[in-house]
Amino acid sequence: MTVKFQDYYEILGVDRNASEKEIKSAYRKLARKWHPDLHPPGEKEKAEEQFKKINEAYEVLKDPEKRKQYDQLGSNWKQGQDFSGFQQGRPDMGGVRFYSSGDFSGGGFEDIFEGGFSDFFRMFFGEGAAAGGGGRGGRSGFTGQGSRQRGQVRGEDVESEIELSLEEAFQGVTRSIRVSGSAVCANCGGTGTAGQGFCAQCGGTGATPEEKTLEVRVPAGVKEGSRIRLKGQGGAGLGQGQKGDLYLKVRLRPHPVFKLKGEDIESEAIIRPDQAVFGDKIPVKTLEGEVNLTIPPNSRSGRKLRLRNKGFPKKGGGRGDQYIRLVIDTPSDMSEEEKNLYRQLHELRKGGE
Repeated sequence: MTVKFQDYYEILGVDRNASEKEIKSAYRKLARKWHPDLHPPGEKEKAEEQFKKINEAYEVLKDPEKRKQYDQLGSNWKQGQDFSGFQQGRPDMGGVRFYSSGDFSGGGFEDIFEGGFSDFFRMFFGEGAAAGGGGRGGRSGFTGQGSRQRGQVRGEDVESEIELSLEEAFQGVTRSIRVSGSAVCANCGGTGTAGQGFCAQCGGTGATPEEKTLEVRVPAGVKEGSRIRLKGQGGAGLGQGQKGDLYLKVRLRPHPVFKLKGEDIESEAIIRPDQAVFGDKIPVKTLEGEVNLTIPPNSRSGRKLRLRNKGFPKKGGGRGDQYIRLVIDTPSDMSEEEKNLYRQLHELRKGGE
């Protein structure tokens, strides 16, 4: 039996070293492009064939074990576009089993999928994999109820942003946000078809525009770039596929006092020269309010003092610290008496040189 080699990487348009995320993204784009319900009657057969190829390629490349077996074709994988006479347990394939046509007698696969997977797939992976049991991926979207049916395509994940103050990110907050997305078309139920043609309400996409208000609970300790997942709040699926997810990327507004560095907070405290020389206790701001900070005697400008456990929450529990940088400055509202004292100090230091 001679079968046609299937280049699954080429079908999905990805490199052979593509990551799992890149493979998933490529599959979703192509599945939506070639979904049979989105093509007119004259193009449905072509779309169905392409849709099957895309699902088959994804069935293999998304599963680490199937992908590893497929990649074991080795450096000569491009040479033959046709394969015949596979031998079980061939030595140069590391024990990967190839199946002959006799392994498929009985018609179990054809009865379920009506040709949903290629001969190459079935010869390479066997009937169990083709029937949906071999690996985590299952049936790659084919419903398998006798006649060939439309596949279900999960809705796209959507990413948006949510802007927070540093205090909101520290404490956690519940926010109402307005998002634009898509909903399953009420007229066609997400199939994209009505009667013998496209659904006029959704234009054959199976989804209609939707704006909605969501109550979002932001957990304490989120940082710049953190993502909050809202399950099922993304794009509508095709063919009654499940909805995608909405991911909210956290943006922190610049703060006039604090800077976040990892789990630590940095800020500044302005002190007078006499406080630096003799030490003092001064009030400083933290994310939880004011506390008193002890200035050690003979402190220099730029010195950093630590307030333990006054930073951001840590993943494993506990808190970061707050570091306060001292800045020495002279008062702008000095009295004449104070100026005279500084003048005496200046003369004293000048005379000692």
